[in-house]
Amino acid sequence: VEEEGAVEGCLFTWEEIRIHNGRGQGREQWLVIDRKVYDVTTFAKRHPGGSRVISHYAGQDATDAFVAFHSDKSLVNKYLKSLLIGELAPDQPSFESNKKKSLLEDFRELRCTIEKMGLLRPNYTFFFLIFLHLLVLDAASWLVVWYFGISLVPFLVGMAFFTIIQMGWFQHDLGHCSVFRKPKWNRLLQIIVINVLKGLPASWWNHLHNQHHAKPNCFRKDPDLNMHPLLFSLGKTLSVELGKKKKKFMPYHYQHKYFICEYPHFLAVLYDKCFCVYLPRYLESTWFIWVSQMNHIPMDIDYDKNKDWVSTQLHATCNVNQSFFNDWFTGHLNFQIEHHLFPTMPRHNYWKAAPLVKALCDKHGIEYKSKTLLTAFVDILHSLKDSGEHWLEAYLHG
Repeated sequence: VEEEGAVEGCLFTWEEIRIHNGRGQGREQWLVIDRKVYDVTTFAKRHPGGSRVISHYAGQDATDAFVAFHSDKSLVNKYLKSLLIGELAPDQPSFESNKKKSLLEDFRELRCTIEKMGLLRPNYTFFFLIFLHLLVLDAASWLVVWYFGISLVPFLVGMAFFTIIQMGWFQHDLGHCSVFRKPKWNRLLQIIVINVLKGLPASWWNHLHNQHHAKPNCFRKDPDLNMHPLLFSLGKTLSVELGKKKKKFMPYHYQHKYFICEYPHFLAVLYDKCFCVYLPRYLESTWFIWVSQMNHIPMDIDYDKNKDWVSTQLHATCNVNQSFFNDWFTGHLNFQIEHHLFPTMPRHNYWKAAPLVKALCDKHGIEYKSKTLLTAFVDILHSLKDSGEHWLEAYLHG
């Protein structure tokens, strides 16, 4: 007890927190949650959500990220106790100087409202129907091929009942622990869906995807940006920087064109003996890439500026208008803003939270972007074209 009291008696300033960002001497990593200071240097490697996601907040206030990611607070508090090294000094503000206090206060109030409305609780009937519809579509596709044979037309008709990508959206729900209330049941079913049925490791996907949610569109912290600069040049800041360094891994000023045919070997696949294997995989990856990138590539892409949680998410995400088709086609990721602000929220509640989030944005002058599905797809190409031109200008004249 005396030792715990001594630890809690250690007081720190924000300046002291900032220098423990994992890059200085000793590479110590400190972060703040509700004014408490935690040393996660050694724990990061054992962090269940992945080592890098927690390291991305080293030297920063991680309060809102911590609340957003952890639905079972009693479980994670057991880990926190052993990591506690002190707290902020009484003369230190609860918010970092570069973060918007009024915005975060209103957002935290909004989260309390959403919790009271039950919007973070899953509807088991909804997810049972989602799983049932996967089984029905899968059975229908096999029935078509079985009854009509394996010629091209029946195969393409069977493809119309495509379930692989819908299975991907479902494992995405499980990865965010939004299907069941207890994380262990989400993890178990996710392993069955992604490991067994799709052939990918759940731990790998969670490790990358958690980082994306923690710092979306932040270069070197969001793995979804790892295609820069080897394949694409993304965002104005990064593109100009790349151009001035005279680096050219690809003809970036044509990237909006080669993005459309992202897998040039597709034509070869049409004549391959494994046509029935590779075509579904090609269509799945194309579907996934366009849906996942339409909400992010057209938005701000830069290095981590340590913005507040709301600004970080809103500047990196946008929505696609709601419709029955859009909801189904994107696995409800057309509500990307709500999904990023509340990553553990079950997808069937996004539409209920959307008006509340929009009201918060209107109050604080933050743009709440929502567009048609076609516009969202076209904006990917416009954004790639613009960043390619920024790179070319800097490459030639910078």
